[in-house]
Amino acid sequence: MNKLIITCAISGAEVLKEHNQVVPYTINEMVNEAKTAYAAGASIIHLHARLDDGRPTQDKKRYLDIINAIHKECPDLIIQVSTGGAVGMSVEERSDVLNLKPEMATLDCGTLNFGGDEIFINTENNIIYFANKMNELNVKYEMECFEKGHIDMTKRLIKKGVIKPPLHYSFVLGVIGGMTGEERDFIFLKESLPKDATYSVAGIGRYEFSLAELAIKHGGHVRVGLEDNIYLEKGVLANSNADLVNKVVKIAKEYKREIASPSETRQILRMEE
Repeated sequence: MNKLIITCAISGAEVLKEHNQVVPYTINEMVNEAKTAYAAGASIIHLHARLDDGRPTQDKKRYLDIINAIHKECPDLIIQVSTGGAVGMSVEERSDVLNLKPEMATLDCGTLNFGGDEIFINTENNIIYFANKMNELNVKYEMECFEKGHIDMTKRLIKKGVIKPPLHYSFVLGVIGGMTGEERDFIFLKESLPKDATYSVAGIGRYEFSLAELAIKHGGHVRVGLEDNIYLEKGVLANSNADLVNKVVKIAKEYKREIASPSETRQILRMEE
């Protein structure tokens, strides 16, 4: 079984210090959270840029400042930028960060109700636009799928030659408006993947560690982080992103899954093809 790739979503666009005071906003806070998560075992940092007051931004200069600061401390760490941004951002605004030619970025593969009046819009043409831009700039995409229809959309675009192998997916489960994070949901998505695809699983809130264990057991990979879940266990706030990574490493040891380094992660995901 391949070594386990751990992605850490250190900040997100929505979670605030009012929810957990250790959520990073500033560049120094981002660097500290990335550095300690890396030391704990994360090989990929999933990055949403924030301004110092916590507001989400897709400004490429802010991203560049954060990325450079993280790489100064952890040169081999893989930075996976978000093209999801925050609800209400335009396609142009969300895609601006791709002009930095990051090593990796998320590709959201369908529209979703995010609760209340919030709609996370990703039309077929939006997905094609992002995929084409990532192909042009040689950015490795991780296809974020919140439900089975999103996987079906990727298959359609694979047939059209828009989405190209090697294929790597992220199941984001437990979001309002998407699939829940029960074992049946995980198995359904896993069995719906194209042949030879790799995948990671991000469980939101209470689903984070139960889904992490399923992914570890079935040979998949894991995403944790304060973007997805602010608790180490019920009622106990995490003191850092590293706390969440450490818990996954402990689960992995129970299943005898070794942890992948950044260089091993690049090999597993065939990032240089």
